[in-house]
Parts: sequence; structure tokens; C-alpha cells
Amino acid sequence: MNITVAETKQACGQRAAQYAARTLRALLDEKETVRFIAATGASQFDFLEALVAAPGIDWHRTEMFHLDEYVGIDVSHGASFVRYLQERLTSRVPIKEAVFINGAAADPEKERARVSQRIAEGPIDLAFVGIGENGHLAFNDPPARFDATDPYLILELDEACRLQQVGEGWFNGLEDVPARAFTMSISQIMQSAHIVCTVPDARKAQAVSQCLSSNQPITPDNPASILRQHQHCEVFLDLESAALLQAR
Repeated sequence: MNITVAETKQACGQRAAQYAARTLRALLDEKETVRFIAATGASQFDFLEALVAAPGIDWHRTEMFHLDEYVGIDVSHGASFVRYLQERLTSRVPIKEAVFINGAAADPEKERARVSQRIAEGPIDLAFVGIGENGHLAFNDPPARFDATDPYLILELDEACRLQQVGEGWFNGLEDVPARAFTMSISQIMQSAHIVCTVPDARKAQAVSQCLSSNQPITPDNPASILRQHQHCEVFLDLESAALLQAR
């Protein structure tokens, strides 16, 4: 794992996007189709804005997989992650195929199996992720199931995670945040050949310190700490999110 610290939140997103664009172009030089994972949330705003503007990416030869989604939320809801990605990514670049999770599926378990089957059809070349205020990776809240082998899971969201969604403005109050979500499993994320993790903002400083400081344990209680075991993980922080990071 390598860590880059930029001065501002915007610069963090831009530097992450520059690295991601270089990686995508290099992978497309090697492969006919590149399969990647896209994350959502406030931490990805500047990153995605810069990524879709990056030149020289043949998006026609890419396939995108959706990282996580609330159970019971459809694309018309303002907090829908499908809607988020359609507005910020798939409507702006010509991705060959986007495999979205249908949060409003009548049978959530059947939907979980469907997206699990789709992502298992081939290797994932690149994953874009963030880290939650509680240290979660995707919606794998602490204590995360490091040993879960299914590509996607349906999990209960803890209160800290749900409060983060309220704090970011996606919901009016805690009672409005769904209690369950679809999430890509930790093991599936870690199978990605390359990972780009973008984590700006002061409110992420404690989680960054607990997950990424070398003097802290790698533990399910800090789910994103597992990223330290990935050979090709690039983490991008700003000065505020890196403020408590020790022993880099």
C-alpha cells in the first residue's frame, strides 16, 4: 500500500483520478476489456469529476461493477447509488456495460445472487473505493466478515454508518436510512488487481489513523485496515484526513 497526501480535498480527488486514469490506460493497452468497481459517496465527488474528464481512456472497452446499494431504495430516490453513478459516471463516459445493483428488487437474495454471478464471470482489474467514518470498506461495517467468500452480501448497517449518510445529506434523519444494504464483500474487493482508495475530509481522520497507521492492527474491527495487505493499493488523502496518521 502506498499513501499520497494532497493539500486539499479537491487536489486529493484530482491526484487519485490522475493515477486511476494512468492505470486504466495501461490496462487497456494490455487487455481487450477492463473490468472495474466504482464507489459512491461524498468522498468520490472530486475523484469522479476529474476521472470522467481525463483524456485517452477507451471507456467503450470497460465494464463497471457497482460496489454497494441500500436494500429497498430505487433509482428515483435521492440517495440511490445507482442514480449517483448514472449522474456522475455512466451518463458522461461511454462505458460498455454497467452492472448495477437493483436496490428495489422484489427478492433481495435473488438480486444478490445475480450480481455475484456477474462479477464472478472474470477477474476485476481495478477497484475505486473509499473508507467510512467507522472504518468500513464498502458497506462492510465493523466487525467485518473478512472470511466471507460470496462476491456480494446483504448486511445490517450499524448506527455510525447510517449517521454518516445523514451527515452527508443523503437522508433527513436516522429513521430514513435503510437498515440493510447490499455490499461487495471484503474478499471480492481484495481480489482486484489494483485498488485506488480516495479518502478526503477531516471527519475521516480517525478512521484513516485506525485503519492505515502501521502501528495499528489489521482487524475486522477496522475493516479498511485490510487494504494494507494488498500489493497494489494506492491511497489518496488530503491534509485533514491524514492529520492523525502515524508511522507512514
